[in-house]
Amino acid sequence: MQLPALFAALQQSRRAGFTLQKLRGDLIAGLTVGIIAIPLAMALAIAVGVAPQHGLYTILVAAPLIALTGGSRFNVSGPTAAFVVILLPITQKFGIGGLLLCTSMAGLILLAMGLLRAGKLIEFIPYPVTLGFTAGIGIVIATLQIKDLLGLQLDRPPQHYLDQLHLLLQALPGLQPGDLLVGVACLAILIVWPRWVPKIPAHLIALAAGALLGLLLERFNLPVATLGERFSYVLDGVSHPGIPPFLPDFAWPWQLPGPDGQPLELTFQLVRQLLAPAFAIAMLGAIESLLCAVVADGMTGSKHDPNGELLGQGLGNLVAPLFGGITATAAIARSAANIRAGAFSPIAAITHAGVVLLAILLLAPLFSYLPMAAMAALLLMVAWNMSEPPHVLHTLRIAPRSDVLVLLTCLLLTVLFDMVLAVGVGLLLAAGLFIKRMSDLTDTAPLPRHFHQALENLPEQVLAYAIRGPLFFGAAEKALSVLRRLNPDVRVVIVEMSAVQMLDMTALASLENLLHEYQRQNIGLILVGTSANVRLKLRHAGVHREGGRLAYRQNLPQARVKALQWLGLPAEQALTEAPDNGA
Repeated sequence: MQLPALFAALQQSRRAGFTLQKLRGDLIAGLTVGIIAIPLAMALAIAVGVAPQHGLYTILVAAPLIALTGGSRFNVSGPTAAFVVILLPITQKFGIGGLLLCTSMAGLILLAMGLLRAGKLIEFIPYPVTLGFTAGIGIVIATLQIKDLLGLQLDRPPQHYLDQLHLLLQALPGLQPGDLLVGVACLAILIVWPRWVPKIPAHLIALAAGALLGLLLERFNLPVATLGERFSYVLDGVSHPGIPPFLPDFAWPWQLPGPDGQPLELTFQLVRQLLAPAFAIAMLGAIESLLCAVVADGMTGSKHDPNGELLGQGLGNLVAPLFGGITATAAIARSAANIRAGAFSPIAAITHAGVVLLAILLLAPLFSYLPMAAMAALLLMVAWNMSEPPHVLHTLRIAPRSDVLVLLTCLLLTVLFDMVLAVGVGLLLAAGLFIKRMSDLTDTAPLPRHFHQALENLPEQVLAYAIRGPLFFGAAEKALSVLRRLNPDVRVVIVEMSAVQMLDMTALASLENLLHEYQRQNIGLILVGTSANVRLKLRHAGVHREGGRLAYRQNLPQARVKALQWLGLPAEQALTEAPDNGA
C-alpha cells in the first residue's frame, strides 16, 4: 500500500507555479490572518480553561508545522471554537497537563488515520449530524461567555449545561455594570463595523475600544475585569500580570500541573481515561480540517490531499503540546480570510505564525489591559457565526423529517450532554434511518400474466415474482417472506432479479432457508436475470444449480421453458430466446 505523502501542500504550490509575486501575496495574507488570529487564540484558550498564552503557543508551533507537512495549500490551523466543549471538561478534570497529554494522543490517532488513508472520512458524516453538533457547540460557547460578559462570579464550576444556567441565574444579582457596558459596546462594534469598514477586522477595533472604555470606566469607579487581573505568570520568583513576553519551554505534558496543581504522573490508568476524549478530539479535528480544505478548494479551484492533511494535523497536535500548545485544527474563517487576502502557498500560514511570535515578544504587556467582557463579546460573535441560526432554521423548514430528527437530536445532546455522545447517537440514528429508507426501496411483487408474453398461459402450479432493490440485512427477510406465502398446489416459482445488484450474508442465509423450505415442499426455484456479482456470491455461499430444485436463467422465456420442463409439459419453442442448457 502506498503511503500518503508528507509536504503535499508544498508540492502542490510548486506545481502550481510559485513566483516572487505569489510570495508577496503570501506575506500580506499571513500578516492579515495573524492580526485576526491573536485575540481569537487567547480568547479560545481562556474558553477551554487555560491561560491565554497557550492559544498563542498553539499557533506558534502547530500552525507552521501543519502548513509545511499538511495536504492543503490554504488551510490555516490553530485553536478553534469547535473544541471548547470537548477541551473544557478535560481541563477541569485533568488540568493543563492532562489536556496537553490528551492532545498529543489525539495527534497520534490523526497520524494513524492519515497512514490508513482515512481522508475520505468527511464523506461519511451526514450533513444533519455536522450541522446539529456545530449549532449545539455554538450555543454552549455562547452560554459560557455570559459570566464574563456580565462580570458574574459563580459559586462553583458547573457540572453540566442546566447546572450552568442555574448558577448564572443565581449569580445575576452580582452583575457588574462596567463589564456589561464594555461587553455591549464591543458587541455593537462587532455587529456594525463590518458593514461600514469591512477591510479592517472588526474585532481589533472592538478590543481596542473595549480596552479604552474599560480604562475610562475605572476612573468613574466602575471596575472592569481585565486579562491582567485574571491571569499572571512567574518570572524569577516574581508574579507578573498578563501573559509572558517570551517563548515557551519544552516540557513533557505529564510534568505540567494536574487538577490539584501538582505534576501529573504518567500511568496506564491516566492514558486509558484520556483515550476516549483523545479519539473525540481526533475525529472532530479530522472532520473540521477536511471540511475546511473542501471549502478552500471550492474558493480557489484547487484540490487538497486529504490523507496528507490528516498527517499534517497529526504532527502538529503531537508536537505543539510539548511547547504548551493546545489542540489545533484548520479554521474555516481564518482560512477563508487567508484566501481572500491573496494567499497562494503554505508560506501564508507560516507568516501568520511569525506575526504571533512578534506579538508575544513585543506586545504581551499591552494584552493585560484587554477586558474579559470584550473577549467574551468576541467569542459570542464566534459562537453566533459558528451555529448559523438562520441556516439552521432554514434547514429545519426544508429538510425531510428524518433529517430534522437527526439534526435536533445532535443539537440537544451536544448542549445537554457532550459532543461525543451527540455525534455517536447522531451517526447511529442517521444510519438507522438510512437503512429504513433503503429497505423501503426493496420489495417483492407478483408478476401478472400480462407482464410478459412468456408468462401467458402458464399453469397455475407456476408463480412469477420480481424483487426490486438491494437485498441486505434491513430488507432481505421482508422481501423473501413474500415467497413463502404460497398455496399448496405451487410447484415452480420464477423470481426475476435483474434489479437486485447487491446482497449480503443475511440475504444469502435467508435465501438458503427459502431453498430448504422449497425442497421440503417439492417446489423448484428459477432465478432470472441475476447479475454476475450476485451469481458469484450465491455460488461462493454454496447455492448451486440443482436439477428440479434451483436453476439460473437469463430471461423469462428461458425460465418458462425450464418451468414447463420441470412440470413434464411441452415447451413452446417460439418463446425461447436462447438455448436452454443445464439444470
